[in-house]
Amino acid sequence: MTAMTKTLTLTASLATALTLAASMASAEGEMEKCYGVAMAGQNDCAAGPGTTCAGTATKDFQGNAWKYVPAGTCVTMETPNGKGSLEPIAM
Repeated sequence: MTAMTKTLTLTASLATALTLAASMASAEGEMEKCYGVAMAGQNDCAAGPGTTCAGTATKDFQGNAWKYVPAGTCVTMETPNGKGSLEPIAM
């Protein structure tokens, strides 16, 4: 390999890595907290007083436990208790 080929290969690899990092960061920004849609033990956080957070929901569709979902989908998600909510659901 010539020095020019090595430089081009390295540059292309770096550009690919930066593009992937940027797309992952934007995907994270397109998520929202949705209450009442997590299954027991699969919540991302906020499962009430005395819990340590992630994975602490004790029942399916617990109203004070949230899960990250794609932005704009929460209030359209159907559960046995109604729809998902952007705010905690009174239990």
